[in-house]
Amino acid sequence: MKILLAPFIIIISAFALSLLALSPSWQRSASRSAFEAQPTATPILQPKAGVDRAVSEPYTGDLAIFEAPERDINLQIDRVMDILKITEGKSVADIGAGSGWFTVRAAKRVGEKGKVFAVEINQEYIDHIAKRALNEKLPGIQTVLGKTDDPLLPLNSLDSIMILKTYHEIGDPVNFLKKLRPSLRKDGLMGIIDRNGSGDDHGIEKATVIDEAKRAGFAFKAEYDFVKPDGMDYFLVFEIAK
Repeated sequence: MKILLAPFIIIISAFALSLLALSPSWQRSASRSAFEAQPTATPILQPKAGVDRAVSEPYTGDLAIFEAPERDINLQIDRVMDILKITEGKSVADIGAGSGWFTVRAAKRVGEKGKVFAVEINQEYIDHIAKRALNEKLPGIQTVLGKTDDPLLPLNSLDSIMILKTYHEIGDPVNFLKKLRPSLRKDGLMGIIDRNGSGDDHGIEKATVIDEAKRAGFAFKAEYDFVKPDGMDYFLVFEIAK
């Protein structure tokens, strides 16, 4: 009986030895399969550079809303331009020009010897302002298709800057102002008119605007509230920090 079982024992032993010899490659294959089956990690989305608060989506609607006949009186726009020293022969930038409402008023102030840069990121608005300047015979208006983080204005070219109901829409405000500052001449002024809000409700707190402007190299100069009849809360004036 022992003689008959001997061949079977030898066969079983040989089979076991062959499995042991193959086991490392099998283990490597199994290991690879297990690794490949692991789910990949979801990437963490970082906040946009320079943005540490909510901002509003830029307005893209009907331009007629900017042309209400009572705006001149409610904003006291002549008084605004007096404070920003917008006079004949001066160079002005209208940031977020929209329909060109402020652009054309500033252009009439500075006259033929002056210049007004109408800065927009919306090509349709740029086309509208260019056509309006032609129709109203205001050759001193120059349209500029800017970027969301750069107004693309010439260096040392401005006496005054107006950001009217637009600051809350600037997505990267500190960097934008840093790139805007070199365009303002030594004794130039920048005015910001807006209303208080959370940033994403087409308003921004006054203290936030002042803080961001300081971080960009501007110094706070004065504040006025006579713009409230137009639904605005403040008119802030800045100069280049010394």
